[in-house]
Amino acid sequence: MDNLDLDVLKTALAWTESGRRATLGTVVRTWGSAPRPIGAMMAIRDDGQVIGSVSGGCIEDDLIAQVKDGKLAAKLPESVRYGVAADQARQFGLPCGGTVEMVLEPLTPQSDIRGLLADLEAHKIVKRSLDIATGITRRTDAMGADVLSFDNKTLVTIHGPKYRLVIIGAGQLSKYLATMAIPLDYQVTLCDPRDEYQEQWTDLPQVVMSKEMPDDLVLAMNLDRNSALVALTHDPKLDDLALMEALKSPAFYVGALGSKLNNDKRRARLLEFDVSEEEVKKLHGPVGLDIGAKTPSEIAISILAEMTAVKRGVTMTRSKTELAASEVSSAGCSR
Repeated sequence: MDNLDLDVLKTALAWTESGRRATLGTVVRTWGSAPRPIGAMMAIRDDGQVIGSVSGGCIEDDLIAQVKDGKLAAKLPESVRYGVAADQARQFGLPCGGTVEMVLEPLTPQSDIRGLLADLEAHKIVKRSLDIATGITRRTDAMGADVLSFDNKTLVTIHGPKYRLVIIGAGQLSKYLATMAIPLDYQVTLCDPRDEYQEQWTDLPQVVMSKEMPDDLVLAMNLDRNSALVALTHDPKLDDLALMEALKSPAFYVGALGSKLNNDKRRARLLEFDVSEEEVKKLHGPVGLDIGAKTPSEIAISILAEMTAVKRGVTMTRSKTELAASEVSSAGCSR
């Protein structure tokens, strides 16, 4: 859940607790070039004040007017669709005939937004089910494979950090990486069985601390496609234990600190264990994009930049270092 969505929920709760009516809108389906993704939220107050967005401004005016006049979701949740016909798409400014379907939920005590926010403050990942016919909601712990779904009877939304980041090693670089990852919507777990390295982490209560052995922790966390792991200890006894399990998982990103030479040695070591060549190829090592980073904070930025590119499916061009090496190699072959 990004910070805007959290603000939407907090503001909507404040409105209702001050005696105002509020309606929560959630994007549940899109077709074509819809401006906002599935799961985007906005809240509309009874006087037309809003927070958040479900279309980037294309349909909000019409939506606000209908909710304010009691024409939509006056008493119970209901779904509404914009942009089905080409003329409607043009009228509301949806690009390329895009279509947006959303569920509007009039907030009541049974919506239990306060309970949802309490779960999020406790860093839980929550599955919230809304019965369209009754407006009754219930919350359970979300599983790794849970995603937003809507079958016209029940809306299931997932709240809380959508991505998990496991950091192996509690050094200075790890602290920068964790601090920057939290506002990027990662639930951060730090693993380091060495007591002397964990004292500096008392000021980051959002980070889950673990003294388990890295391989045990990785197996227990059951890393999924929304998970990433970065090994930063420089100690093969710790890093390799985590990597050999993480590389077998569906984690979208697995990286390790160290030079190219050290990572080549690491790949050779991993192949001696129960790690296949295809799995070893998933390792990002040296970790991070080559942006000329020198300081721990700059290296943390480079790691998160590469993680973001991989997460978004962006193919990065080769770094200047790689290009220079390629040009030298090509020149040598042409002689």
